[in-house]
Amino acid sequence: MSRFVPYPLLTAGLIVMWLMLNSFSLGHLLLGTAVALIAGRAMAALEPVRPNVSHPGVMLRLLGVVAYDILRSNLAIARLILADRPDRRPGFVEIDLELRDPTALAVLAVIVTSTPGTAWFDYDAARGRLLLHVFDLVDPDEWRATINNRYARPLKEIFE
Repeated sequence: MSRFVPYPLLTAGLIVMWLMLNSFSLGHLLLGTAVALIAGRAMAALEPVRPNVSHPGVMLRLLGVVAYDILRSNLAIARLILADRPDRRPGFVEIDLELRDPTALAVLAVIVTSTPGTAWFDYDAARGRLLLHVFDLVDPDEWRATINNRYARPLKEIFE
């Protein structure tokens, strides 16, 4: 079974996503299943490293922090856009990261990118330095502390 469906959660998730994006019918179920099986086999051909995930409590706490930050950031960005403030200062911040695990870095990229007002711009793996774009940059040191303390530290605990 594992050779035919090497990533059962991925396969099931893709089937569900396919059916949510299209109307439910037997044809879409079969087509979505075929696409999901092919995608699962393609993923197996890439031979990704399985991450060593630990500390589910830290993971749940991080999920709550990220959800709260996304909501708060949505409101702040909406206020900035609707107020049409001319004193808004977009800018870049360089952040030194202790994270080295590729999965933890990928999760951090998803967190940063899904939070409105921030964008992962570049990562220098040799120096461990992230370049972050911020929609309204008031205090670069506050952003460094936020990324390292709120996101990178729990990710390091979970993945490293």
